[in-house]
Amino acid sequence: MKFRFSIIAMGILAAACSQKEYPNETIGIIPQPQVVNYTGEGRFNVAEATVSYDAKFDDLSIGHVADFARMLSGALKKDVIAEEGLQKTGIRFILDRKYQPEQYTIDIKTDKLTVTAATASGVLYAINSISQLLPDAYFGVEQEAPDWTLREVFINDWPRFAYRGMHLDVARHFFGVDVVKKYLDVMAFHKINRFHWHLTDDQGWRIEIKKYPRLTEVGSMRDETVILKRFDPLVCDGTPYGGYYTQEQIREVVDYAEKLGITVVPEIDLPGHMIAALTAYPELGCTGGPYKVWPRWGVANEVLCPGKEKTFEFIEGVLDEVMQLFPSEYIHIGGDECPKVEWEKCPDCQKRIAELGLKTDDNHTAEQYLQNYVTARVQKYLNDHGRKIIGWDEILEGNLAEGATVMSWRGAKGGIEAAKNGFDAIMTPGGYLYFDYYQSEDEAKEPFAICCPCTIEKTYSFEAYDQIPEDAQKHILGVQANLWTEYVATEPHLFYMVLPRMDALSELQWCYPERKDYERFKADVGRMLRIYDALGYTYSRNIYGEPGLPGFDGPLGDAK
Repeated sequence: MKFRFSIIAMGILAAACSQKEYPNETIGIIPQPQVVNYTGEGRFNVAEATVSYDAKFDDLSIGHVADFARMLSGALKKDVIAEEGLQKTGIRFILDRKYQPEQYTIDIKTDKLTVTAATASGVLYAINSISQLLPDAYFGVEQEAPDWTLREVFINDWPRFAYRGMHLDVARHFFGVDVVKKYLDVMAFHKINRFHWHLTDDQGWRIEIKKYPRLTEVGSMRDETVILKRFDPLVCDGTPYGGYYTQEQIREVVDYAEKLGITVVPEIDLPGHMIAALTAYPELGCTGGPYKVWPRWGVANEVLCPGKEKTFEFIEGVLDEVMQLFPSEYIHIGGDECPKVEWEKCPDCQKRIAELGLKTDDNHTAEQYLQNYVTARVQKYLNDHGRKIIGWDEILEGNLAEGATVMSWRGAKGGIEAAKNGFDAIMTPGGYLYFDYYQSEDEAKEPFAICCPCTIEKTYSFEAYDQIPEDAQKHILGVQANLWTEYVATEPHLFYMVLPRMDALSELQWCYPERKDYERFKADVGRMLRIYDALGYTYSRNIYGEPGLPGFDGPLGDAK
C-alpha cells in the first residue's frame, strides 16, 4: 500500500494567552505545539480505540477523520471505522466554534483521546500532530511490536502567523501536477497554508490563458537550457524544453490544495521577467522584437513596454483569467529585477513619463517611477475586482500605493522598511529562506546550487520580528521560503532541497520564539526523516553532518 502525506495530513489565540504561560515541555512534534502539559502517567491504547466524530462537522472535516481511520486500519491490520456521533471513549473529534480557525486541542486520557477544533484545518493539524506521536508502523513501516499507547497529555496549539508560505518556481524547470500535489502534501503535514506558485518567467510561461493562446503555444517552450555544470551562460544543451498547465489542471491543483487547508497564491511576474510572453506577442515590447524564450539564467533587458496601452490590455486580460482560476485574496505580480534600459530609449515610454510628469530626483529615476505607475495601475485593477497585490521588495522603490503587500527577499531590509511605513510584509530573506541555496557548507558534496550555504541551522535561527518596532510588528503577516529551480530539474532533487529545511521553516511560522530550541528540534528531525524514508521522499542529512545526496549525478541527473 502506498502512503501519501495527503492521506496522513488530510488566527492567533486571544492575547490573554500570554507568552509567560507557555510551559517548556516538549513532545516530539514538528512544529512544536504552543502548550504541552503532561497530565499523568497513564496511557491510552490507540490499537483498541474506536473513532467517532461530532455530526455537526462539515464534510471536509469528516473526510479528514475518515482518512485517519483508514490509515489506522492499514497500520493495525483491522477495520477502524469513523462513526458519526460522539462515543464516550476512544478517539473523539469535537466541534467547538469558539476556537480560532486553525487552533486545535488534543486531550489524551487513559480511556479517550479527544480532539477539539472549529474548522477542517484545525482537525487536519490535530491529526498531523497525533500521527507524529504514533509508531512508525502508522506510516507503513514494518515493526515487530509497535507501541500504540500514548501518555496522558493536554496540547493546545495555534499558529503564530496567519500567512505561512512555501514557494515553487515551475518556470525555470517544470513539474507536473502529480509532483505539485506531493509538494502540497508535504506542506500540509508541516501546517503550511500558502502555496506561492511562480508560473511565468523569461524561461517559460506555464499557465494556459485562453485569450492569449500563443503564451503556451510559443512561450512555454525554449530551444535549450544552460548546461548547469558550467558557469558560462552561453553553453547550452541544445535540447528543447517546455511544459504548461491547462486551466483544468490549475483548477485540479487549487481544489486539491483547498482540501489540505492551503491557499494557492499565483504569481504572474511583471513588468520584467517577461521574455516568454514577448516571444509570443512581440508587439508588447519596446522594440517589437524578435524575441526568444531565454535558455539562460539571469536578468534580461527586454521587458514589457508600459508606454503602450496594449500592454495594459494584455496584463488585464491575463489577470482576468487568473482571477477566475484562483480564489486567493492575493495575486503576486512580481515586480523584481526589472531593468529600465529599454525604457530609457523607448519613445513610447518617454512619452508616458512626460504625460505623467515623472521626474528623476535624488532618490529614484523617472523610469523607476514609471514602474511605480505600472504597479499602481495593476494594483487598482485587482483591487477593483476584490483582490490585493503582493510584490517583491523592489516595488518599494518610488511611491508605493496604499494597500500593497511587500515580500522581502533581498534580506530583511524590505520588510523592515515596509512595516515601518505601514505596509504589510511577508519575510522571505534569501540568506535564510532560499531553499535553492546549498544545504551544506561542504558544497563539493552537494548537488550544484545557485548560491552559498543556507544550512537548516541558519534557517532555524531566523526571527521575523528582528529590527521591527513593536508598533509595526502587526504588519508582518508571516514567513515564507522559496525554491527557485534554475538548477533543480528532477523530483528527487526538488524534495532534497526542501527537506528537512521545511521542518525548520514550519517552526519559524508556527512557533513563538519561546517554543523554539535548536537542540530539541534537531532531535525531533530524526523522527521526521524516518517518515520521509517510509514515504519515499529524498532529503538532506546535513543536520547530522552527512552532506550530499548519495547517487545523485549532477544538477540534471536523477537520484539512483
